[in-house]
Amino acid sequence: MKKILGIELGSTRIKAVLIDETCAPFASGAHSWENRFENGFWTYSLDDAWSGIQDAYTQMAADYENKTGKVLVELDGLGISGMMHGYLAFDMIGKQLTPFRTWRNTTTGEAAETLSNEFGFRIPQRWSIAHLYQALLNQEPHTNDISFLTTLAGYVHWKLTGRKAAGICEASGMLPLDGKAYDAVMAGRFEEMTGINIVKILPEILNAGENAGYLTAEGAELLDPSGRLLPGVPLCPPEGDAGTGMAATNSIGERTGNISAGTSVFAVLNLEKPLSKQYKEIDIASSPAGRPIAMVHGANGTPDLDAWVSLFSQTLGLMGAEAAKPELYDALYQKALEGDPDCGGLLSYNYLSGEHLTGFSEGRPLFTRLPDSRLSIANFMRAQLFSAMIPMKIGLETLTGREEVQIDRLTGHGGLFKAENAGQRLMAAALGIPVSVLETAGEGGAWGMALLAAYMERGRPGGTLEAFLSDVVFAGKAEKTANPDKRDAEGFAVYIERYKEGLAIERAAVEHLNG
Repeated sequence: MKKILGIELGSTRIKAVLIDETCAPFASGAHSWENRFENGFWTYSLDDAWSGIQDAYTQMAADYENKTGKVLVELDGLGISGMMHGYLAFDMIGKQLTPFRTWRNTTTGEAAETLSNEFGFRIPQRWSIAHLYQALLNQEPHTNDISFLTTLAGYVHWKLTGRKAAGICEASGMLPLDGKAYDAVMAGRFEEMTGINIVKILPEILNAGENAGYLTAEGAELLDPSGRLLPGVPLCPPEGDAGTGMAATNSIGERTGNISAGTSVFAVLNLEKPLSKQYKEIDIASSPAGRPIAMVHGANGTPDLDAWVSLFSQTLGLMGAEAAKPELYDALYQKALEGDPDCGGLLSYNYLSGEHLTGFSEGRPLFTRLPDSRLSIANFMRAQLFSAMIPMKIGLETLTGREEVQIDRLTGHGGLFKAENAGQRLMAAALGIPVSVLETAGEGGAWGMALLAAYMERGRPGGTLEAFLSDVVFAGKAEKTANPDKRDAEGFAVYIERYKEGLAIERAAVEHLNG
């Protein structure tokens, strides 16, 4: 039995998925973790990252042993993924210089705008180069000692292998690329501006299917606290959750795209040609196969909704009742389908953090209604789901409208699509595009990372990643497609106009509530 492991450090969960030679999930483990807002930044402790990785690995190994009666001591391949981009800086002896700054931070507006103007290329706030330049603008002392700048996936991979590398999709969110290398013109301009040879401190770029090093003895001890895992495992290039989402949804080919809906909500579309100009709503990066992609990233997804579901669960507890979390989510999502098309006049903003797509550097979760609004659980849940989709919808309108980007297939994955039909149907109505969900939609990015590791381990079968996924992994896999429902679409159109008008309420909350 082939044993290929994918590990992804997501925003709320660290997951380990072991696949077999058929690329089907065989054993898994997961660990929950949360970001913290400290000293003005959203961050995670790297100690928490390692304890979470070890917990997820231990659960996966126990699952494997339970199913096979054998102890897991060898792997045939391994891949590491993490939440995309962000900022992890180290000095020449490997000392961490500042706490991890995640994609969620909206503190780099000045840097992102300046670099976008200097490069003639849209630089999002969450990209590594924006974090670095903002730190330089702020005259942070640690910038004098930076020897290596990487992402969360790149950091874990480095500690497991000793190799400072990044997959091409992840690297394209650190500094823009020219083909399959960092853009030399932009790198040169950055050096003129700062005196820093940026390419020298970034990880090397590796393509999908390339070997990215081997698990060292020290790395094996970090991964498996029991000490049973043997070193020498080949690793594929580390990727961010955008790349693993593309792999997990078979969205590598032209005119295909995917939606990831969880802590954040973002769409990734493969482009047939360059856009006519840059847009503040659109990020241009690279797919794991090296093709240009357009990404629309909403920073706020389901965390506010999750908090409300937790409140409902506590209410059940007061009455001596309880429901398993998946059952509660399913029931509430299905109830949303029964709501009024326009959510009955309710209005919700899920802004736990800033949302650049609507112009907010900070967020305040907010729910409001008029005296004659129809407050019901169905309308409330429908408003929550619609609100999580709107920032991404605004960005996609630019691509499908002004740029006339054609999409043949849009595939969803992530927590919002786990409930049968509900999230998928409402997303199709919101976007005005059919949305498909594969039977593997719930497997997530850790499975997508395992697929990338399998592509490397098998020696790139089929020649291309697209062929491997289509002909080997997803051949014969069932999928369900939801077309936009006219009633839902008309209701969403009313809701989004109310949402846009109500942004003044959200702005007032940001300006006046400084808790």
